[in-house]
Amino acid sequence: MRLRLGRPDINAYLDRFDVPPAGEGLAVTFLGVSSLLIDDGSSAILTDGFFSRPSLARVGLGKIAPEPRRIAAVLDRAAITALDAVIPVHTHFDHALDSAEVAIRTGAPLVGGPSAAQVGRGHGLPDARIIVVSSSEPCKLGGYEAAFVPSHHCPPDRFPGEITEPVRTPTRAAAFRCGDAWSILLRHNATGRSALIQGSAGYVAGALAGRAADVAYLGVGQLGLQSADYIETYWGETVRTVGARRAVLIHWDDFFRPLDEPLRALPYAGDDLDATMRVLIRLAERDGVQLSFPTVFARENPWA
Repeated sequence: MRLRLGRPDINAYLDRFDVPPAGEGLAVTFLGVSSLLIDDGSSAILTDGFFSRPSLARVGLGKIAPEPRRIAAVLDRAAITALDAVIPVHTHFDHALDSAEVAIRTGAPLVGGPSAAQVGRGHGLPDARIIVVSSSEPCKLGGYEAAFVPSHHCPPDRFPGEITEPVRTPTRAAAFRCGDAWSILLRHNATGRSALIQGSAGYVAGALAGRAADVAYLGVGQLGLQSADYIETYWGETVRTVGARRAVLIHWDDFFRPLDEPLRALPYAGDDLDATMRVLIRLAERDGVQLSFPTVFARENPWA
């Protein structure tokens, strides 16, 4: 089988970068991959916080570590000074590499499963600043309530398993094993607005049954390598199950490029966004769901 060169043209979907801008109050800001800043002006939480974005060559052939200048630049541009939580959606490097460093810089606890705790410990975060969550109990994080529902990583999971020892950087990307993959259901206490954050395009059948969310931030990384039946099942187990009226697609961008360069889709060698969109557009039209892309660094209101 020949390797397909090139990448999908994200400009083909410019009309779907249509999430309304946010005014005062609750907003979501997309910061690449599955990094989302949810901020109401007085309380803010961040998923992942992956800003270093090391090159493919460094990930494949060398060791990786948080890049302080890149982290500082993104925090400054997004006006992030304090957070009530940093939450890795799972602990692969493209989600968790910078999470402990961002928690330290913003005074936030690092929130996740046992593998996320080992990432924090390896970076020197004290246990008092680490919250290991249970899937059975909602977690109060500032002005929000979060429920962590066990999920799966989209196949193939190149670094499966748990992290059992503190992760100290620089280290190989393989040290960042997947750990717990979450479906995160977030509720804003003041307004009651809710969102599903699905950081990876995997699912556990029936896990979200009986749950509801107004919008879904839907991870689509590697989804274009799956069959149309898998994509339809994934949509059904996430967006359709929770009754979301808008689905905002995340984890589509080439995370080996820095955030100060224009975002591009992942290359065909790793994904096929066009194949994903052919199925998702049909499903969204069938179910009456607005299918959108977020604009990086823009404060948006997906509930509008």
